[in-house]
Amino acid sequence: MGIRAPRKSTAALAAAGVLASTGTAVLGARSLLTGQADQVRNVIPKSWDVPPRADGIYAPGGGPVQRWERGMEFDLHLMVFGDSTATGYGCRSADEVPGVLLARGLAEESGKLIRLSTKAIVGATSKGLSGQVDAMFVAGPPPDAAVIMIGANDITALNGISPSARRLGAAVQRLRASGAVVVVGTCPDFGVIKDIPQPLRWTARNRGLRLARVQAAAVRAAGGVPVPLADLLAPNFRQAPEVMFSEDRYHPSAAGYALAANQLMPALCHALGEWTGVTVPDLPWATKSEVRALTDRLGPLAQLLRRRTTGVPAPIVVTAS
Repeated sequence: MGIRAPRKSTAALAAAGVLASTGTAVLGARSLLTGQADQVRNVIPKSWDVPPRADGIYAPGGGPVQRWERGMEFDLHLMVFGDSTATGYGCRSADEVPGVLLARGLAEESGKLIRLSTKAIVGATSKGLSGQVDAMFVAGPPPDAAVIMIGANDITALNGISPSARRLGAAVQRLRASGAVVVVGTCPDFGVIKDIPQPLRWTARNRGLRLARVQAAAVRAAGGVPVPLADLLAPNFRQAPEVMFSEDRYHPSAAGYALAANQLMPALCHALGEWTGVTVPDLPWATKSEVRALTDRLGPLAQLLRRRTTGVPAPIVVTAS
């Protein structure tokens, strides 16, 4: 699923290769990528808007959110951590925000009252996760479930891959120690963002996929559940970017966020023990030993098991529409 670079981009990559064989490798490559990064910053606007917020209590059967006040009863508490994608930046209404989609889906699947709280911050990197978890402990008791979406800003900020993953793992460990189940959407695929020129897009994609792999290992080691959003979302974003991206051509649109929420839901329900098969896929998880027996029954669905770029085990999910 690599990106086929246009002729000019291929020439740029070739030039970088030539530079690598000379004493000016570092200077030349850095100048090229720095110039392209400046170009991207001029194309992709900064995140100034405030994402829709709809924290509160969601009931089975839909209906408006009920604003939570101290003393109100609920059955499960869902808390969302991470960056702008976790906040739903680019959404026009609260009902499009991934946290809301997860809360409503969980309410339908479990038949329970779900309280949603959001600690995610636009622009956050893994360095900010500890502060978000701190804020959780200050606000009150820990949640029953936590969803984290993080990684893209670690790539654009040039944070180290291993340290970024370790910080994520530490946040997951703290949440798990508090009793919460934790589901993490790992770093997305930068290769789908066509406004990033080559070879910068190739470089960002490569670093992002590497980060996703290391993130998954750190999350699993800490007791969380990683969901490889790069693998699960990239085909749809490549096929219909005009639908999947918001107006800034960088953050997802409502359709893009809905797709992400659909992929996170099976993992969340499974981790909470709330999977009934009513509103989430028939079989959320499959081990390697089960894959062969399932291939005939799943048909095109089985292609997801073979189409991994991050190498992260993932739930089997219905083909996104």
